[in-house]
Amino acid sequence: MRLEIGLIGATAIAERAVVRPSAGSEGISVRAVAARDPRRAREFAARNGIPVAHGGYDDLLADPGVDAVYLSLHNSAHHPWILRAARAGKHVIVEKPLCLDTDELAGILEVGDGVRVVEAVPTAGHPWQAALREMIADRRYGDLRTVDTELTFAEPEPGGYRDHPELGGGIFYDTASYWLQAVQATVGLTGVTGTGESAFDGPNGVDRSFRAGLSWADGRTASLRCQVGAHHVATHEFVFDLATARLRNFLLPVRGAVPLNLVVRRSDGAREVIGFPATSYYGEQLKAIGGWLAGGRPWGGELSAAAERIAVMTAVRRSARQRGFQEVR
Repeated sequence: MRLEIGLIGATAIAERAVVRPSAGSEGISVRAVAARDPRRAREFAARNGIPVAHGGYDDLLADPGVDAVYLSLHNSAHHPWILRAARAGKHVIVEKPLCLDTDELAGILEVGDGVRVVEAVPTAGHPWQAALREMIADRRYGDLRTVDTELTFAEPEPGGYRDHPELGGGIFYDTASYWLQAVQATVGLTGVTGTGESAFDGPNGVDRSFRAGLSWADGRTASLRCQVGAHHVATHEFVFDLATARLRNFLLPVRGAVPLNLVVRRSDGAREVIGFPATSYYGEQLKAIGGWLAGGRPWGGELSAAAERIAVMTAVRRSARQRGFQEVR
């Protein structure tokens, strides 16, 4: 059975994450697009060969030919449109983050059994995560001590939603899902305590830089350093007793099929490289989502996994506002 997707938002990310990967797919196609500006929707549809352009989001939700919707609106619009789409009987694929906090999450968790909600975190399910999980489990380099992640980006476009806290702007909302999904897939998030720190000194009080930390009762830790206005960096570093495993440029496969290398430097001076073949994050993500919506196996974007990440994200952000440790509940 073919999955027909409708796009809520005529956006560049929708083109990269759904339209292009669906080209040539036997099981997934893009049926429709909707935008606040009907002209924008028509132009987007014409440019991408999409059969139907709707003049509004509700019109798309009423389209009986749409099985699932992909939401790529500003972050604060995710929660209300997830609920509206679910009430319309559509599966929902929402660009990360799923929502802004656990208050919004509570309503999403009440979505009926007949509808599935997916958070699109493109790194989920890549083979580097399985390789690190195995490395931790077999203790070939001793115990894992810490996971450190650094994410920096150039300045966002002026006037966009990222400069407005009421729209879910700020660097932490943009990067937390990448960090937390990696930690969740390799170490797990059970029993963590979270901390956060930011001056919230960006435009309108958004966070241009953010530091976050997690700790477990057994002494393991994880950290995130993120900011805008700097040279792009995307690195995960896993520190063991006897080695450090580093994955640099881990976001490169969002651009297309790109290989990645996990470089392990052992305490005895030896160096190992674990290579992963060229893979497109968005291409593999769309396959995984299609399989999950058809009743296949989970891969990291399903609602239960996303809910755990949102709980931690909420605690860390609350810590930054209240300047204290937050136990995740």
